[in-house]
Amino acid sequence: MRRFTGFFLLMLIAQLFAPKPLAAQQHSLPRRINFDEDWRFSFGHAADPSKDFNYKVANLFAKSGKAENTAIDPKFNDAGWRKLNVPHDWAPELPFVQSAKADVLAHGYKPIGGLFPETSVGWYRKHFLVSKADSGQRFQIQFDGIFRDAEIWINGFYLGNHQSGYLGVQYDLTDYLNFGKENVLVVRVNATQYEGWFYEGAGIYRHVWLNQYHNLHIPKEDVFVHAAVVQEKAKITVETGLKNLGLEAGQVKLYTYLADRNGKKLAESQVQVLSLAINGQASVQQVIELDKPRLWSLEDPYLYKVVSVLKSGDRVLDSVVTRYGVRTIKIDPEKGLFLNGKHVKIKGTNNHQDHAGLGSALPDYLQYYRIGLLKEMGCNAYRTSHHAPTPELLEACDSLGMLVMDEQRLLNSSPEYMSQFEQLIKRDRNHASVFMWSIGNEEGLIQTNSIGKRIAQTLLAKQKELDPYRTSTYAADLANVFTGVNEVIPVRGFNYRQFAVADYHRDHPGQPVIGTEMGSTVTTRGIYVKDSIAGYVPDQDITAPWWASKAEDWWTLAAENPYWMGGFIWTGFDYRGEPTPYEWPNINSHFGVMDICGFPKNIYYYYQSWWTDQDVLHLSPHWNWKGKEGQPVEVWVNTNAETVELFLNGKSFGKKTMPRNSHLKWSIPFQPGTLSAVAYKKGKKLTAKVETTGDAYRLVMKASRQEISADGKDAVVVNVTAIDKQGREVPDANSLVEFSLKGDLKIIGVGNGDPSSHESDKSENGVWKRSLFNGKCQIILQAGKDGGLTSLEAAGKGLVKSAISIKEIKKG
Repeated sequence: MRRFTGFFLLMLIAQLFAPKPLAAQQHSLPRRINFDEDWRFSFGHAADPSKDFNYKVANLFAKSGKAENTAIDPKFNDAGWRKLNVPHDWAPELPFVQSAKADVLAHGYKPIGGLFPETSVGWYRKHFLVSKADSGQRFQIQFDGIFRDAEIWINGFYLGNHQSGYLGVQYDLTDYLNFGKENVLVVRVNATQYEGWFYEGAGIYRHVWLNQYHNLHIPKEDVFVHAAVVQEKAKITVETGLKNLGLEAGQVKLYTYLADRNGKKLAESQVQVLSLAINGQASVQQVIELDKPRLWSLEDPYLYKVVSVLKSGDRVLDSVVTRYGVRTIKIDPEKGLFLNGKHVKIKGTNNHQDHAGLGSALPDYLQYYRIGLLKEMGCNAYRTSHHAPTPELLEACDSLGMLVMDEQRLLNSSPEYMSQFEQLIKRDRNHASVFMWSIGNEEGLIQTNSIGKRIAQTLLAKQKELDPYRTSTYAADLANVFTGVNEVIPVRGFNYRQFAVADYHRDHPGQPVIGTEMGSTVTTRGIYVKDSIAGYVPDQDITAPWWASKAEDWWTLAAENPYWMGGFIWTGFDYRGEPTPYEWPNINSHFGVMDICGFPKNIYYYYQSWWTDQDVLHLSPHWNWKGKEGQPVEVWVNTNAETVELFLNGKSFGKKTMPRNSHLKWSIPFQPGTLSAVAYKKGKKLTAKVETTGDAYRLVMKASRQEISADGKDAVVVNVTAIDKQGREVPDANSLVEFSLKGDLKIIGVGNGDPSSHESDKSENGVWKRSLFNGKCQIILQAGKDGGLTSLEAAGKGLVKSAISIKEIKKG
């Protein structure tokens, strides 16, 4: 069986995003039309209606479609508004603002929230046409994510209010459209109220779609696929919901077939004939049997296509394609998790959704890029902390082989949050990657009392109703405590308190346990001396907040005890906000095993040593310590070899045996030169070295891929380093780098992983620039539509320039 590691993983991601031929124009239904392009944007004002286009002053609800003298009016002139495409997060475009308010700190010191009325409300408008020929069809607008509290209108008609910043919303536009004439969609986004205690961004930061379908149709969220596998036979059950929104009853036929990933039909259900009354609904269950299924796994994440087809006579009314991985999950309270009968220890990471330079508005490719980085470290599971993820993240996890713990935003059973939970489950339950639901996180006010228990029971009942084939956990920051939510939760989740897991398991041996948040070592990439002024912590596994633990503290326990299902470290990537243990000038966290760009810190190699079978031998720190000659330097070695011998300039400083799930240390008097190690792993010799480098001489750029699609959406990540005259990477280079571009691609963000950098993530007066931070920075490019070669040049004062080209391929 082929394993996804190293070069093969990168090639797979490249293939998934390779340019594909353009299909012939099809107008059969359903149609899913991307609606990301050609929006207009302007700030409003949360406190001053005169600066908010008369919102809250104009009487908008006296009559249907009444909207004059506001930006809601279809006749409103938005020619002076900014033109942009979504996804769009306006927070990275704003400056950092120092504030004593804890929520502003937690959100990364951006001027978003109730204290900043002038930059916390944004208006979006989109003009579009719908053909007269389509007037008999239904049209739905679908927003995948708006942060937050969105009011939405079409042609002046109010559609509704959507509170959640993480789950999407859909509205039927059919009754309000002007067929053959201009239509205007308006969205007012109000980000004055936070939802989390971390960076959340602001705006329409996920995709928008216009869905076109028949009155008789299959709602996508009403297709549920699940499978039972017994003795190399899969019984695949497809539950399909149908709706009739027409003025006449309809006689229809429904069947479902299974295809391989290339579309070849493998098996088909029986045809079901049924009648749907006006406004009628129905649910049909069909079964497909498959011999010797290719099971979805972490190493071979194979996805079939389940195609549900609705017909009236010989005419196809609707078809819904569901990418589906056949697999089994079993959880044993003594032995842990089994995927397809194979034991899997959860080696997971928690992650928020933002990335350097972009905030929360990530191109789809970035989801695959980030999951690829995590898999290379040995990570096999992802917790969506602490909210519904973007759909493209789950598609990346399905495609690349990453288990997902899918989390509800709040432990709350009100109509609002029950609706969110139901939407989350129905949206995500067909993803092979999703192995468990989480009903909430660290609800300290209620998690140990009867209120929390009753809320949990209500949520669990809904989960069992909508998805009886998975189970749920709750992320409790509690030690050996059973009262409240833990009394009823099927899987006990531990946020930290690793010291109490054994006692809890002893007292409740029938309840499986998993580490929902573990670790939380805080580190700054490339820093080795604590600096409370700049806001840096050493880049080793030595510092953790009082509530948390270091990597070795929890993993040595989890690895050795089979009843521990494993756990999710906090976090895979640094993220904006929560600048623990410091405040200003820190503007993002130190928790990641990688920084916010995805550059590894030293702790990355600890986990890679014990989470993979790769040959790992990593030395730290760097060896540029001018002025400290003769002074002792603590050298760490992370490896999964059995023995390591350390040398400085050829002189041995002794051989040591590597304790399992640990690391080795030496104290070495600094002298310039070469620090090297020789290790043996199962008889195989491994070598590694770090050298004292010269000054930075040349910039080097490396692109994550050489070709992208000219679709206006695809993206590429370019990492920049500085090398000396001998070609060695300079680990303490901090030069300012300016970027210039010739071609169709555009720059959409820059970063460097410095948690205290206040440099702009976006261009300043048309100039894109970023300082290296300990030798590295990053630039992210997005495709245009013209195709051809784009040249990117990086230049720094006193440094030899670097240039690369990216090929953009037009479809067709």
